[in-house]
Amino acid sequence: MQLRTRLSLEYCTVLLESCIQSKSLFRGKLIHQHLLKCLHRTHETNLTNFDVPFEKLVDLYIACGELKIARHVFDKMPHRPKNVVLWNLLIRAYAWNGPYEEAIDLYYKMLGYGIPPNRFTFPFVLKACSALKEASEGREIHCDIKRLRLESNVYVSTALVDFYAKCGCLDDAKEVFDKMHKRDVVAWNSMISGFSLHEGSYDEVARLLVQMQNDVSPNSSTIVGVLPAVAQVNSLRHGKEIHGFCIRRGFVGDVVVGTGILDVYGKCQCIDYARRIFDMMGIVKNEVTWSAMVGAYVVCDFMREALELFCQLLMLKDDGIVLSAVTLATVIRVCANLTDLSMGSCLHCYAIKSGFVLDLMVGNTLLSMYAKCGIINGAMRFFNEMDLRDAVSFTAIISGYVQNGNSEEGLRMFLKMQLSGIIPEKATMASVLPACAHLAALHYGSCSHCYAISDGLKPDDVTFICLISACSHSGLVAEGNYWFNAMTQDFGIIPRMEHYACMVDLLSRAGLFKEVHSFIEKMPLEPDIRVWSALLSACRVYKNVELGEGVSKKIQKLGPESTGNFVLLSNMYSAVGRWDDAAQVRITQKEQGFEKSPGCSWIEISGVVHTFVGGGYRSHPQLAQISNKLDELLVEMKRLGYQAESSYVFQDVEEEEKERVLLYHSEKLAIAFGILSLSPDKPILVTKNLRVCGDCHTAIKFISLVTRRDITVRDASRFHHFKDGICNCGDFW
Repeated sequence: MQLRTRLSLEYCTVLLESCIQSKSLFRGKLIHQHLLKCLHRTHETNLTNFDVPFEKLVDLYIACGELKIARHVFDKMPHRPKNVVLWNLLIRAYAWNGPYEEAIDLYYKMLGYGIPPNRFTFPFVLKACSALKEASEGREIHCDIKRLRLESNVYVSTALVDFYAKCGCLDDAKEVFDKMHKRDVVAWNSMISGFSLHEGSYDEVARLLVQMQNDVSPNSSTIVGVLPAVAQVNSLRHGKEIHGFCIRRGFVGDVVVGTGILDVYGKCQCIDYARRIFDMMGIVKNEVTWSAMVGAYVVCDFMREALELFCQLLMLKDDGIVLSAVTLATVIRVCANLTDLSMGSCLHCYAIKSGFVLDLMVGNTLLSMYAKCGIINGAMRFFNEMDLRDAVSFTAIISGYVQNGNSEEGLRMFLKMQLSGIIPEKATMASVLPACAHLAALHYGSCSHCYAISDGLKPDDVTFICLISACSHSGLVAEGNYWFNAMTQDFGIIPRMEHYACMVDLLSRAGLFKEVHSFIEKMPLEPDIRVWSALLSACRVYKNVELGEGVSKKIQKLGPESTGNFVLLSNMYSAVGRWDDAAQVRITQKEQGFEKSPGCSWIEISGVVHTFVGGGYRSHPQLAQISNKLDELLVEMKRLGYQAESSYVFQDVEEEEKERVLLYHSEKLAIAFGILSLSPDKPILVTKNLRVCGDCHTAIKFISLVTRRDITVRDASRFHHFKDGICNCGDFW
């Protein structure tokens, strides 16, 4: 009986080896059943005979991707496994597929059972440490390597370099690398790719690449490691040089190399080159390649093209290309930038069906999308449905409330965040402090500052730009002055030109021209165009032509950066009836090659985006209905006391004609079309490329009152939520 069992076990071992080679899971499970029956009938003294076949079973399940079953068999083996190879197999499987903690846990269990690790164990367990960014755990394992005198082994040393570099311990990585007596191409690649992951290491990556060529020849993996560093610094010249090197060495056929080159061109704003690489890759493109091309369109602000490409990608799902959470999150950001709520909602549905909605990154992007589309209630509903939330989730909803003019709710969410035990980050504080400014909550803002300091989250210079800008847009001069002084006195932050521009904007908007003059004179920096432009904008609002002309001359000396300053000066002249001067400014603008962007608004109806250009309403197929609706609205608005503000018409025409010009501003056209196309219970969301003019702002308040509809206009400055004749901005934007 014992002989028959032993022969049966030997035969099972041979069969299991065959199953491992062919990855035949079904046959392996049948053998597993047979082994369990034999084990049940066997006396305890003969259990050692089962060690080898059960080890083979573990190997089979790992090879077939059944890691849970493999671990169960491993844990239930008749004797504790003493074969280090089997332990290495399991540690490797966890290090590659996760959960990574299990790889580290197995390593320590192995040590606890007195089984010494070998040179193959350490690369696997260090890989798990780097995946978890467990620097302290990895350092302890490094001590074990030294104790076993394996540090000189090229494979172990390379794994240490890779671990330290990926954890951001660049000095440690360099120390291990410099001690290596022999460095192969894998060791060099680990060093280069590790440094390439961290910003500010481009020079070190370039130095390593040059040094490497004195030792070994770079391969395609080297190029893959270098390209992210090139993309980070937007070095087009070096990107082209590497592209040429890849062509000469025949690396361009590698999908990973091609994707990396595409990414470099995209980040360097060379969208034509990126698309050419994408098209040349043909059928070898993978999901990462498609994602990189979508990302390139986003970086270059080709949002519609990004959406079109994503739709093409969806059609290729049957060809084996599987979408990732990163790609989905990128496209959701596109919808946010385009205020395309319809497509964003469709992607939300797709995320639910595919299970990606459980991914924290996708969830946070959906939150941001709803907030940026002005659907803050929808964002809040989704926030409450999220199973997992982090600091980014809370920051997105707080920022959404502040952007949509509900600073009070933003502060309530900040309190909820604190109570939930989630530590705010810098981006959170950059949203909370402007909320305090909007509410003139100086005391609460001071408390928020104290909270940030106590948690080591000192606001940086960007935080104060957000804060002073919020004060400027809320008319809070005293608060803005307070934060500007606190920035230097309490936090030791030296103001940059952006801070001075924000302060000039703050004082100018309030009409404090004497204070502005004194502030500019005391500036330690020479004012640039941004500073003078802020002042010129206020001169137009307050019709201070004399000061505006002087400011305009200073801008001309510095060289105008855009059409904006020409438009401000021209509009200022028009506002006071100096039509010839306004015309001359426009002529000068044209001669210098600057073209004014026309006012443009768009609205999405049933998945179709309808665009309207100021004065260009004739191009829309529903011209007659839109025109009639605007006339009807004008009659109703006048009954309630509306009067057209003709100072916002910058053409020399009769007063009656000015009223007609104002009536056909792009946002009014889009709103009229929305009223015609959407049911009365549906809110109207319009996006505009420029700031809403004063007349349109007043008119939309009347329209919301007449039609009893909620109207949201997202302009270049902020969200305006109109309801019952009131705008949430408080008429200050």
